[in-house]
Amino acid sequence: MVQRRFLNAAVASAMTLAGLLAGAPAAAQSYLQCVPFARAESGVDIRGNAKTWWAQAAGSYARGNEPRPGAVMAFAGTHGMPMGHVAVVKKIVGDREILIDHANWSPINGRRGQIERDVRVVDVSDAGDWSLVRVWYAPIGGLGLRANPVQGFIYAGGEAGGTTPAPSFKAPVWATNDWKPGNGLALVAASLGN
Repeated sequence: MVQRRFLNAAVASAMTLAGLLAGAPAAAQSYLQCVPFARAESGVDIRGNAKTWWAQAAGSYARGNEPRPGAVMAFAGTHGMPMGHVAVVKKIVGDREILIDHANWSPINGRRGQIERDVRVVDVSDAGDWSLVRVWYAPIGGLGLRANPVQGFIYAGGEAGGTTPAPSFKAPVWATNDWKPGNGLALVAASLGN
């Protein structure tokens, strides 16, 4: 009898844990992700997790290690950022500083999925090749404490030496009008694709 109770408790615990793990991706869809934002903002039509964009771009888009306005900056996946991140280069400030637009980096007013524009990024790589950067992080009001590895830049149209101005992503009403989780964003996010 004791063994049966133990077995039932173990099964119930495993089912609860499986339910929590299965629900995590659904929770992530309740706010704007970096992928649909970068795709709409840059015109680079790649889908899937941000960490896969660099490899997926091979053969379809020019790639390089030089930031250019309109290019997608492809961050590698890390322990702290397992799905990677993508952002769109907005402006070159200097040899080792750019401004980007991106979504779902800083939680602002306690909410994830925010669009941030003209965000400061500094190249901190030893070689000055944009392989390691620090990104402005709103909660601390400065460059993030963590250096983030970058795979490179994906150029929206043409050769790596050219520039393609990025289309302007118009933030939907829910992103600008005090949106909160549960306000029907799942339908909006589904319409954007992954």
